[in-house]
Amino acid sequence: MKWLRRIGLSLVALILVAAFGLATWEPLLARRMAPPPDRTYDVEIVRDDFGVPHIFGKTDPDVAYGIAYAHAEDDFSTLQEVLAMTRGRLGAINGQEGAKTDYVVDLLGARATVARDYMKQPADVRALLDGYAAGLNRYAEKHPQEIRLAKLFPVNGEDIATGFVVRSPFFFGLDAYLGALGGDKPLPVESAGALDAPNFSPLGPEPGQAGSNAFLVAPKRSADGATRLVSNSHQPWRGGAAWYELVVHSKTGWNFAGATFPGAPYPLMGHNEHLGWTNTVNRPDMIDVYRLVLNEGGDQYRYDGQWRRLEKHTVWLPVKLWGPFVLPVPRSVERAVQGPVMRNRSGAYALRYGGADQLRMVEQYYRINRARDFGAWQAAMAMQGVPGTNFLYADKAGNIAYFYNASFPNRKPGYDYAKVLPGDTSKAYAPGTVPWSMVPRNVNPGSGFLQNANNSPYQAAGEGSEIPLQPPLLGVETDTTNRGTRALELLAADGSISDADLVAIKFDSGVSRTGYLGRWYDEILKVDPRGDKLLIRARDLLAAWDWNFDGKGAADSLAYSILRVPNRWHYERKPKPDPRTVLTEAATYLERHFGRLDLPLGSFIRLRQGNVDLPMDGGPDSLRAATSYDELPDGRLAIRHGDSFIMFVTWDTSGKVSSRSIQPFGSASTRPASKHYTDQARLFVAHRFKPVWFDPAGLRGHTERRYRP
Repeated sequence: MKWLRRIGLSLVALILVAAFGLATWEPLLARRMAPPPDRTYDVEIVRDDFGVPHIFGKTDPDVAYGIAYAHAEDDFSTLQEVLAMTRGRLGAINGQEGAKTDYVVDLLGARATVARDYMKQPADVRALLDGYAAGLNRYAEKHPQEIRLAKLFPVNGEDIATGFVVRSPFFFGLDAYLGALGGDKPLPVESAGALDAPNFSPLGPEPGQAGSNAFLVAPKRSADGATRLVSNSHQPWRGGAAWYELVVHSKTGWNFAGATFPGAPYPLMGHNEHLGWTNTVNRPDMIDVYRLVLNEGGDQYRYDGQWRRLEKHTVWLPVKLWGPFVLPVPRSVERAVQGPVMRNRSGAYALRYGGADQLRMVEQYYRINRARDFGAWQAAMAMQGVPGTNFLYADKAGNIAYFYNASFPNRKPGYDYAKVLPGDTSKAYAPGTVPWSMVPRNVNPGSGFLQNANNSPYQAAGEGSEIPLQPPLLGVETDTTNRGTRALELLAADGSISDADLVAIKFDSGVSRTGYLGRWYDEILKVDPRGDKLLIRARDLLAAWDWNFDGKGAADSLAYSILRVPNRWHYERKPKPDPRTVLTEAATYLERHFGRLDLPLGSFIRLRQGNVDLPMDGGPDSLRAATSYDELPDGRLAIRHGDSFIMFVTWDTSGKVSSRSIQPFGSASTRPASKHYTDQARLFVAHRFKPVWFDPAGLRGHTERRYRP
């Protein structure tokens, strides 16, 4: 029996060695990065009554340092996930899903792009990024017990820049193409959001749900002669793409109020004294797929009659198992002349997408923050660094404008770029980007208003004020949304739009009878119950619905359950389901969990965070958006995506700016012990706002804490 004991001891030893290796390889091999250049930062953070940080710095890099430190105080956990992503180490924190994102970081060559271009950035931009990184390092140094990953700190400006390169293309649908090719599924129509395929996106598990509303009213259409901008973003309420509110001031003249994402050294939307803007997601066709012709060995591809070797290297992805154990998984990364390559059972495909392999967005965002008039703002936009998302602009001079911002790829006539293209010829591929002058825009329309709700740019200003059809090779979207149609109906019907009118429009929860939701509703009412008593009750209740998710109608919960479905097949391009099946499932769900079909909407959809549990209104693709949710054990739905950060900005007739805002939860989004974890929730569900104390003088009497990090 001694030999059995020896075998047993050997197995135990092997297991211990393997366990030790799995527990130590990732931090052991991780490279510790050099910190930013050492310097002293002069910054003060002032927290207002709602915990929103007001950052006061002597210089702009001082402000960036304070932004990072304040954000870390409120959400250091999410910031670390963003930083781990930029290093290709997210899998060591989040397991398999994080490792998929790590793969994408390498596939897109994000780190290589930054390594090539970082030192080419203007010195003031690099100083800003380095200041932000230094602020994160300072927080980590003072709170080592909160660090989630060994050797993650120090971080530097290149880490911050990498986050921009990685995340930018996912706002116009790159995840859909990666998911389709990775899952050997049909390619999406346009850039139509996430498919039911592996999650590759650094924006989280539902990037296809990204949305937003925006409204602009010029003095000529305003009841009091003011200029108004409404930023109404629809982002996840938690995670790396959740908004964080802030106000910044530097002694060199950088003054701005708005919101940012974790990992950004400045506000990404909002306003300064002179101008402001907001963003909505657009979906131009900016992604081209090329089928490659490979040689027998599969390591070369044919291009213009010659064989070229695929660029190839292996990346080791960290996949957290449990506890300290992290599994190393090798994956090959390949590139062709058109871009990154993915393989599946049907072949090898190269992806070309707008705005690839460049770092200009980090400077562009900074320059538009500092712009003082429409001309300077447009000059910064002409850098074409931000590859996608609509920009809706307003200023104290009364200008309003909608830019269908997109880095449209150059394309050659003769090919259908909505389909898979031949990858063996340069005739189907033209490097570069369409010039800024060709980017569609609607500036100071005759109607005096502009709106976008993720609908076509041809549906923005009302009849007689819309832009003409654009060249087909641009791939401009033609989609409508209920929100876009409804906004146009309401704005066009109001010849003198007051502040109260605009608030009512923003929080409108109605459904347009002329859109796709109306057609789907008609299909549901035509369902034959075939004697099913539950279906008869459901159909009769729905027939009396008042076309509004305001929580006042008996059919609102049933309508919510049914009308959320076409948001998937219309906007996300998923297969259209059978109406009878949808009606059956919705009615059965309500009956099973609540014993009734006429459940009040506020008892069905909820805002939940910590100990707060509040009724909500709104619905899928309504201007009062309540879109994605977590299903609770008792059948209620906890909303996690829809209306997120909302800001109303007004320039009065003298040009003075004022604003107010609201968030679903509060400023301290991952700190349950903080009173600001949920202190905005009751205002949010009641359609109310808190003030933005943009003028430092207004902070007097509203200062909770003042300190230097």
